[in-house]
Amino acid sequence: MSQHSEYLTAALAAAEAAAEVIRAGYRGNIEVRTKADHTPVTDVDVAAEQAIAAVLRKQFPQHGFYGEETGRSDADSEYVWLVDPIDGTKAFVRQYPFFSTQIALMREGEIVLGVSSAPLYDEVAWAEQDCGAFLNGAPISVSTIDVLEDAAVSLGNTHTLAKQDAWQSLGRIVARCGRIRGYGDFLHYHLLAAGKLELVIESDVNILDVAALSVIVTEAGGTFTDLDGGRISLDTRSVLAGNNAIYERAAGMLHPAFAT
Repeated sequence: MSQHSEYLTAALAAAEAAAEVIRAGYRGNIEVRTKADHTPVTDVDVAAEQAIAAVLRKQFPQHGFYGEETGRSDADSEYVWLVDPIDGTKAFVRQYPFFSTQIALMREGEIVLGVSSAPLYDEVAWAEQDCGAFLNGAPISVSTIDVLEDAAVSLGNTHTLAKQDAWQSLGRIVARCGRIRGYGDFLHYHLLAAGKLELVIESDVNILDVAALSVIVTEAGGTFTDLDGGRISLDTRSVLAGNNAIYERAAGMLHPAFAT
């Protein structure tokens, strides 16, 4: 296992602080509200983000913070933490374990560290730039499968993609791949990074959902872009991620049809 930097050490501690809040609230009487963007939020989301912020701000008071529930502060700082305390609040509310805490660190516009913690699924993945990717403490890497007919693909949110011409291109990918699933949220990225599937496609995401996961997949040896092949940024709204060979084949089938 690689030695943790002070940033990764703090991010893991923050994820565990959030996990304690989440575990305590999971079986409780959860009050759900609807935000302006029509997505749900609970008191547990807010408390978990506060727990994360307390750890990170104590360690790095000069860093910026961009949280799903509390918004942005010091966004022009060299370092900015990107946090979604419960990515998958709908799953949390309905009490099935496919939700996670996502914590990423951006340095001068580049995402350099990610922690993806799924406390009820009992998985924690992390990666730091040039240090490899890990799942529950063990190093992980993407698969070496290079034939679409042998590849497994997982589809996430595809609402926007379904309205575009590229839906037909996606159909051609689906028709050729050996296995099609929709694991969604953190899980298909963990599986991709661990070499258990080869391709993930989503057209409706928020950067806070995928920032940490982009580092984990990349450090596991994969490729992670938006559906147009663009680098991941604060404006990212879609994902095409895979091991390098299957990513290239899928990208060639999707482009140039898809335009966000």
